[in-house]
Amino acid sequence: MSSNAPHSSMRRYVIAAIAAIGCLLPAACDVAAASPGYHSDRPGQGQQDGRNNNGGPRSTGTNSTGANSTGGTAATSAAESTDEQGNQGQGEGQGQGEGQGEGQGEGQGQGNPADPANGASVAPTVDASASVAATVAPAAGANNGLDVLARDCSKSNLKPHDGFQKAPACVSTAFGEVAAAGNDPTLLITDSPRFVRPNTAFTLKVITRNLIRDRFLGAAVGGYYLESSVLKNGIQRGHFHTACRMLSSLRSAPAPDPVPAFFVATQDNGGSATPDTVTVNIDKGLPGRGIAQCAVWAGDGSHRIPMMERANQTPAFDAVRILVG
Repeated sequence: MSSNAPHSSMRRYVIAAIAAIGCLLPAACDVAAASPGYHSDRPGQGQQDGRNNNGGPRSTGTNSTGANSTGGTAATSAAESTDEQGNQGQGEGQGQGEGQGEGQGEGQGQGNPADPANGASVAPTVDASASVAATVAPAAGANNGLDVLARDCSKSNLKPHDGFQKAPACVSTAFGEVAAAGNDPTLLITDSPRFVRPNTAFTLKVITRNLIRDRFLGAAVGGYYLESSVLKNGIQRGHFHTACRMLSSLRSAPAPDPVPAFFVATQDNGGSATPDTVTVNIDKGLPGRGIAQCAVWAGDGSHRIPMMERANQTPAFDAVRILVG
């Protein structure tokens, strides 16, 4: 054995020790920890698939579980342009592991969402007008500068709706009054069973807010879509519906036309701006075995879901699934 062997071993040991100490520095550790094939199923983390949001090379940093993947500071406003979102993605991603893709935890970035080569999903359309008020009033009768298909039934080829539950038809009844955002109706199912026996009675508890339950024009006698929306002291007048239908599949949207296994409209002359609870009795239960969808939704005096001040408000509805067996 050569006499230089111990010295060579010592040099290798010293070099390895220096490299290990160097990894304590952030930049060195980032490079050492990078994994081109990294993938994680943990919430807030995505995958590195060889491309960033600008179509460039694979990011060398692991994905962040910080604000950009949890919907925090990286969420962009509805008014931001695509270019602004892409630039934001590049800047924020670089600060989280030398990557360039914002929102890696949500997919593969927002800079080029519609590029099939990236495997990225198409970003949803955002209606900026839902949260941005117009600053200049449009000219009267100009449809706000929009290409409006129709505002009444004058050009419809369908027969006029007559208040009975028949269609196709064209409803000429005016929409009517709409409440301020803070007075819009809401409701929630607060208590329901998870399992019931077939043909066995059970109850649902429903709490409503901003709904005066004193208007109900019978649909069967010609009151359907017949009356405009009416407020009382700024609060919607109407009622709410409850329906339960049996689902034939949990992988496909159900057919819209079958009559539900249970239906009732509640107009008990109660309700106000203050939340209160109503108990709905499904007195004969549900037939057969399977999974039932029980839903509740508010209605104005003529059965339409009440209008809302803004397009991005959630309508007054709720639903639960109940196992029948």
